[in-house]
Amino acid sequence: MQYAKHKANYEGRKKNMSTLKEESEKYVPPTTLNIAELNKISVDLELKDGTGKNKEGEEFTYKYVEIDKKEYRVAGSILGGIKALLEKMPNLKFVSVLKQGAGLNTRYQVIPFVDPAQQQ
Repeated sequence: MQYAKHKANYEGRKKNMSTLKEESEKYVPPTTLNIAELNKISVDLELKDGTGKNKEGEEFTYKYVEIDKKEYRVAGSILGGIKALLEKMPNLKFVSVLKQGAGLNTRYQVIPFVDPAQQQ
C-alpha cells in the first residue's frame, strides 16, 4: 500500500519534469533595462528604489521605474536633466532620453518628447 502511494507520487512529479536543456532554453535572466531604451517617458511615472550587487559582490542602490512588469534603471543624471527641463517647462508631460557611450563613459541627454506624427 505504501509503495503504491510513493510510486503514484513519483509518477506525478515525473510528468512535470523537463530536461536541463529545455529549462535552459526557456530561461530569461532577471535584468534591469535602461530608461533610455524607451521612446516616450512620462514624467509622472512612479520612481522606485532597487538594490543590486556589482562584480566585486558589493551592494549598491539604484532608482528604477516599472513598465509592463519590466524594470528600467534611471541614472541620477537623467533625474537632473528632467529637473532642468521642468524648471523651464513646468507643464512638460513626456521626455526622451538619448544615450551615448557605455559603462563609466555613458552620457545621457534628456529632451522634451516630440511626437513624430506632429512634426510633419
